[in-house]
Amino acid sequence: MIFDQNGNTSIITQEKVSVIELVKKLQALYPKFKNHNIIVSLTSLDALTQAEIVEFLELSNTHKASKHSFVIVSNKIDLDVVPDELVVVPTTQEAFDIIEMEDMERDLGF
Repeated sequence: MIFDQNGNTSIITQEKVSVIELVKKLQALYPKFKNHNIIVSLTSLDALTQAEIVEFLELSNTHKASKHSFVIVSNKIDLDVVPDELVVVPTTQEAFDIIEMEDMERDLGF
């Protein structure tokens, strides 16, 4: 797992461990980046299943409740099986675009 910081955004890149192990590590390390927007990059993993992507749901909901963005980057999942509560995009640039739009929405009170 690789952590990068870009302004108020933490970028977490997963390379080898399973999605379940990654979610457990993120939950344990959550206090480190709870005040940042989070991008979880899963682009180096093989195809993802609905069960694997749903593992992020609780963490995503918690983070969004604290008025921060949580975006998953993966081009290896069928977006039709992704729950509406999760934001999944195919590229890191799109993740930054989503965060920028959500920041504007929060600034406007939405």
